[in-house]
Amino acid sequence: FAPAVRPELIEKLPRANADAVVIDCEDATPPSKKADGRRNARQLGAGLAAGGVAVFVRVNAVGSPWFEDDLTTGVPEGAAGIVLPMVESTGQLDVLADVLVANDLTELKVIAGLETAAGVAGARQLLEHAAVDGGYFGAEDFVADMGGVRTESNAEVVVARSLVALAGRLARVPVLDQVVVAYKDDDRFRREAQEARAMGFAGKLCIHPAQVAIARDVFSPSPEEVEQARRLVAAHEAAEQEGRAVVVVDDKMVDGPLVAQARKVIAAAED
Repeated sequence: FAPAVRPELIEKLPRANADAVVIDCEDATPPSKKADGRRNARQLGAGLAAGGVAVFVRVNAVGSPWFEDDLTTGVPEGAAGIVLPMVESTGQLDVLADVLVANDLTELKVIAGLETAAGVAGARQLLEHAAVDGGYFGAEDFVADMGGVRTESNAEVVVARSLVALAGRLARVPVLDQVVVAYKDDDRFRREAQEARAMGFAGKLCIHPAQVAIARDVFSPSPEEVEQARRLVAAHEAAEQEGRAVVVVDDKMVDGPLVAQARKVIAAAED
């Protein structure tokens, strides 16, 4: 992410080597600067997109005074998509879809933000909406909406986080894990990224360039993981040819579910 009101940070976004970048016209852009933010997003984002960067713009929520202007004047030519925050109902997504059609923007990918109690509770239905291509869990807004207390342990969001990961799997779209606002705490970011990968998230949102390399490392299978996965698959296939469904590898019982996991590791490494 980079604030739409910080041109110098937008221009530096490609250096992070992220899979996609987000120019933020929502939380990182104050109300008095929304027009400036849109202008920066449109002009500077077009330059990034022309250079091969996957550019997304985080627009303001449906129903806000800025939502439609963000879409019609803030999305740069060549953009990959938009990030829509605070999604709580399919009605909001219907409104989005209508605006996209009316402005010939239907080619844009849509990442839906699930960051309130209502958004998490309806996560599967929201992620299954025809306008949605992926989602993310926003812990900070979720805890604020719940009236809870944010802690480093993440105990207060473990259920919500899990529900979003589950909803993404059932809706068959990728979902991204929460930000770590303590951007200098690399250990915390790595720990959360490892948790997210284990839970089934496809990646993690980053608010600082240093976080990108950690996320890439955690979500990319290591050579050791890939080699182990290949051994499991090979041993299981050999066992099947002998009429057995279970095989022992490194003193562990390996059956269908573990082989399925191993195949996904191999596929991720080859992607």
